[in-house]
Amino acid sequence: METYGKILLIAMPAFLLLVLFEKWWAWHHKKLSLRNMDMVSSLSSGVTNVTKDVLGLSIAIITYSWLVAHIAIWHISATWLTYVIAFIVIDFSGYWVHRWSHHVNLFWNLHIIHHSSEEFNLACALRQSISNFINPFTFLLVPAAIFGVPAAVIATVGPIQLFAQFWYHTEHINKMGWLEKIIVTPSHHRVHHAINKEYLDKNLGQIFIFWDKLFGTYQEELKEKPPVYGITRPVKTWNPIKINFQHLWLMMKDAWRTKNWREKFTLWFKPTGYRPADVEGKYPVYKIDDVYHFEKYDTKTSRVFNAWIWFQLISILFFIAYLFGNIAAINAMDYSYIFWYGGFIFLCVYAMTELMDRNPYAIFWETLRCIFGAALLYKQADWFGSSRYIPNIVYILNFYFIASFVITALFVSKHKREDAMAFSG
Repeated sequence: METYGKILLIAMPAFLLLVLFEKWWAWHHKKLSLRNMDMVSSLSSGVTNVTKDVLGLSIAIITYSWLVAHIAIWHISATWLTYVIAFIVIDFSGYWVHRWSHHVNLFWNLHIIHHSSEEFNLACALRQSISNFINPFTFLLVPAAIFGVPAAVIATVGPIQLFAQFWYHTEHINKMGWLEKIIVTPSHHRVHHAINKEYLDKNLGQIFIFWDKLFGTYQEELKEKPPVYGITRPVKTWNPIKINFQHLWLMMKDAWRTKNWREKFTLWFKPTGYRPADVEGKYPVYKIDDVYHFEKYDTKTSRVFNAWIWFQLISILFFIAYLFGNIAAINAMDYSYIFWYGGFIFLCVYAMTELMDRNPYAIFWETLRCIFGAALLYKQADWFGSSRYIPNIVYILNFYFIASFVITALFVSKHKREDAMAFSG
């Protein structure tokens, strides 16, 4: 937990700088524009994902360490070759996890957030799931466990393999020659994120593209078929927490509403997007039919509003950086504190993205966030020990919460007036 937090303290600023560099590059070369609300939504999704991971909010049905201890035929030392083998095994495992996530209704809920952006850029790489509370996929590492690959090697290679998937989420790198035959490139991954019928559920590899060629899921990017991004049932929200559970909620409603008792238990494991016939007819869900002619989700903004949202996002990043850098110290105060802190981060993201959606209930969530934050300040007469760095932190944060509530209320009121005028007009 603490080590992963320290790693993220380095990785998060690096990813943010690369995202901003890509935005500058697109603007400078007058190429594709990166929509502000979409980018902030992606970054806030990354915040929720890393917070969940650092807090360890998941259950391992069985651990890799247990597998090595009980089924290894022999044990090998951690040489450079061991790391290479581990990398290949993890990538092979990742291919199949990814493939199941695209083809099984229940597992799609774990992956929908990553495909929810209707843009394709480095920011959307950070859209990662928070709904995978139970992770059964350690079983796919059985081959590595049989050969006795040390658990420490898997723990080291795993994050490297994950972070190495960031760079190819861009439209600014064309095809890369002979590398296209070996590794996943931006061209391959543009196909993967596209909703064109030719491209659906293709190029599922994470680092190596040869898994797709071996198992029949490869598709080259075609000049005459420019990729169109998103999902066929658009999420129509900037709120990453809602997106994470949207498909699950639909399946739960379908299971409740269908009259067929068998369907109630089997729809979860049917192909992705499956709905019982009696429910689909009575409760239709919008689906994109013509990928070249549909309206992307967007919300009305202004320069002032965009500036406020970026200020809120940067504030959240400061809060999360302090958590990751001081996990041990916060744990020493009270073990429950890190979970209260994590809850505060999630409330921050929820309130901010509801405001981005122009949802009038954003004021409720902002009120709850500010009261919760003020209560944490009152309980400790501090902010998790940060007064040793900033003596006046209690006054600063109290002022921040009051100002944030007032400004959010003003924006909600403004949005209501604008929406009312648009409706009457």
